[in-house]
Amino acid sequence: MNRIARTLTASAVALAAASVSVSAQETTLRLSNWLPPSHPIVKDIVVPWAEDVEEATEGRVTVEILDAALGPPPAHFDLAATGAADVTYAPHGYTPGRFGLTDIAELPLITPSSTALSVAYQRVHEEMLAEAGEHQGVKVLSVWTHGPGHLFTTGADVTPLDTVEGLKIRVGGPLPSQLAEQMGMVPLQSPSTQTYEVLSGGVADAIYFPYESVTFFNLDELLTKALRVDGGLYNTSFFMVMNQAKWESLSEEDQAAIDEVSGEALARMAGQAWDNADEAGLEAMEGSVEFHDATEEERAQIEAWSEPLYEEVRAKFEAKGVDFDAALEMLTSEAEKVASE
Repeated sequence: MNRIARTLTASAVALAAASVSVSAQETTLRLSNWLPPSHPIVKDIVVPWAEDVEEATEGRVTVEILDAALGPPPAHFDLAATGAADVTYAPHGYTPGRFGLTDIAELPLITPSSTALSVAYQRVHEEMLAEAGEHQGVKVLSVWTHGPGHLFTTGADVTPLDTVEGLKIRVGGPLPSQLAEQMGMVPLQSPSTQTYEVLSGGVADAIYFPYESVTFFNLDELLTKALRVDGGLYNTSFFMVMNQAKWESLSEEDQAAIDEVSGEALARMAGQAWDNADEAGLEAMEGSVEFHDATEEERAQIEAWSEPLYEEVRAKFEAKGVDFDAALEMLTSEAEKVASE
């Protein structure tokens, strides 16, 4: 073999080796986490999803859950959109005015099951909401909700309903805030991580929360009475998203693998995690919180208070050219299907 041939052969081998090396490189996705490791969102949703991603991509993509958040909870959508983090999660309601269509999953009285609502919500998102473009700059991995939220107080009576008028209540989004006003209460916005301080310091007298969150944040030490209604007084819509450029940098094979463990699969896992956590939370509150289940008359009153919320969301849908009635019908019918499985 002459010198030129040997040189060409050596170059070809080097290029092939470099190609193999590049294809074998792993991608690490940095996920900004703002909740304690023991929280159900982290241990029962984020961690299992990260493990599923690594398995589905055969180790080519791993998820690094950061020990410290890269910003406060309300900043997490922008952290992903700008690329400061690769993956983030948070409630949509932490950035009021940013999203409108996601409010449909937060309306009162839809279903008592987080699994049913989360799966139905993901289906509606894919079918009717995604094309409206509310999540610019990110790849939506999944949307879901926590379990139905109820009204808890630090001692104030919850029945008859007019006894709650004037209470200061911590809320976590615009729709719960509107419902609180309809009920004659004074809403105070604050992240879930600050609820103990808000209630223990007397800043608020009440809170809308699902069962799980009451016990996780040790609020069963402070709360003594509760009003609950089938389907809940509110829900909270969550997102998990990836920076769009980061998503596009992945191979089609890895994108397909991540899609398989995200979307409805992730929404179902999240819903089941919340339902299980709510069941444990309710059991833990036994003997410490006095529950009052809304009577038929009280439910009718709550439905009347909820009507302006439904009309508010309808207006947001109309402004973006999305059929609210069709979306709501799909959400409720799909939730019924999932609940009957």
